[in-house]
Amino acid sequence: MTGSIHIGLAALGSALGVGLIGMKAAEAVGRNPGAAGKILTQAIISSALAEGIVFFAIYLAKGQ
Repeated sequence: MTGSIHIGLAALGSALGVGLIGMKAAEAVGRNPGAAGKILTQAIISSALAEGIVFFAIYLAKGQ
């Protein structure tokens, strides 16, 4: 039961993080359209790192 709870919380946090990254990336491109490529690259890397948290949570749950 505890493994499921921490995986769910990690997934929730990851989803919120990716949503905030997307929101701020869209806002940044709106302010400076010329930097869209650099902003997109940073947003993709940050989203991948935020989603990686869920994989750590799953790995830790398997060890229990």
